[in-house]
Amino acid sequence: MDLKNKNLNVAITIISIVIPVLVAILFYLPRPEGEAGFNVNILPLFHAILNSATAVLLAGSLYFIRIGQIKAHKITNLIAVILSVVFLISYVTYHFYTDSTKFGDLNHDGIVDAAEKALIGGTRYVYYFILLTHIVLAAIIVPLVLFTLLRAFQTDYVRHKKIARITWPIWFYVAVTGVVVYVMISPYYA
Repeated sequence: MDLKNKNLNVAITIISIVIPVLVAILFYLPRPEGEAGFNVNILPLFHAILNSATAVLLAGSLYFIRIGQIKAHKITNLIAVILSVVFLISYVTYHFYTDSTKFGDLNHDGIVDAAEKALIGGTRYVYYFILLTHIVLAAIIVPLVLFTLLRAFQTDYVRHKKIARITWPIWFYVAVTGVVVYVMISPYYA
């Protein structure tokens, strides 16, 4: 492996560690006083739209590569990456300015009491399973996407194809479950 490739691998590894750590720290930071300058409450819907578009692009990417349309495959993947970066920036912005919404908190007091738990029943277990797998896989997908792209840009298509077989289903799952999480929690936004 030459020095340039080694440096790219190191950069991807650092990015793959820094992003989830910064996102995790974000949840423990105090919220700033004042407003963001725009209504951040529109961002969860925006995130769901970005995730939906990403899922459609990923499905298109798979279709295009299967029919040999390599240029369309590249374009759909690059747009999916751009949307994912926009999502990450928007997600960080939203959670920087707002507290997390609790699933089942109908009265928006920050506590899911016994009556609220009774109303949502077993749905909360489904929600938390989807949310947990979404979060874990969202952290895992960062290096997978970056290494998959790197292999493609290096025209190392054998290794690109090998890692893409792992990356694609995980990335698609993260995009789809992002929408599902939004749909499930949206009734509880204040």
